[in-house]
Amino acid sequence: MTSDGSTTGQGETPVERYSHGHHESVLRSHLWRTAENSAAFLLPHLKPSDHLLDVGCGPATISADLARLLPLGAVNGVDNADGAVAAAAEAAAQVPNLTIQQANVYDLPFSDGSFDVVFAHQVLQHLVDPVAALRELRRVLRIGGLLAVRDSDYGAFTWTPPTPLFDRWLEIYKAVTTANKAEADAGRYLSSWVGEAGFHQLRITTSTWHFSSDEDRRWWGGLWSDRVKFSAFAEQARSIGASTQDELEAISHAFLEWSSTSGATFTIPHGEVLATK
Repeated sequence: MTSDGSTTGQGETPVERYSHGHHESVLRSHLWRTAENSAAFLLPHLKPSDHLLDVGCGPATISADLARLLPLGAVNGVDNADGAVAAAAEAAAQVPNLTIQQANVYDLPFSDGSFDVVFAHQVLQHLVDPVAALRELRRVLRIGGLLAVRDSDYGAFTWTPPTPLFDRWLEIYKAVTTANKAEADAGRYLSSWVGEAGFHQLRITTSTWHFSSDEDRRWWGGLWSDRVKFSAFAEQARSIGASTQDELEAISHAFLEWSSTSGATFTIPHGEVLATK
């Protein structure tokens, strides 16, 4: 891991740069995620004895929930970022059947067919080569095992009231992800990527995160107000000439204004795919 959040690949491994970085405001959003709000499409298909791999587990809040749902099984969580692995290790200390380790999604440290279920949440959208990553996930999945992937679709985000600075924020975000050779609209491409990677029996669904209560607006608007100014996203936006500090300050303020606007909403659609090997 380099100081700017990129990873240096070896051989054919792509070079990645995480568009969000690991500022506290990013971790704040990751810590909010649970199996219920981020993996509901998978939960009915789990068996208590499943051995599950959570790829890109972040601070492992979802991983820990999944481990508790698999009392006769186990969960391995992997992430490529030092900080995420350290935070995840703290969660794992409270859950006996959860193990955390650092790993690269293109070269996982597991034998062929090691897992009954492989889960990746908000991971493929950040990768240079999501199909190659999916092929590696397929390798470590047993024959007949279940893949579960979920990613948001930035191009389908909606909000009220109309906020021109949010339109501009989205333009800047897409400029950053394009510069990183990542796909911000990954949710709409999951089914084609999963099929190309060799999976079959695809089950495609969608679900949303929706922020409309006073509490939800304060949380979502507050964290993005900070991310727009302080995270690696802000640094990258400035470095590639996609925005300026003054513009980012204005967008940050717009998020705070939105968060205190009665009746304001923000909806984040996700694509979801279940598939088998």
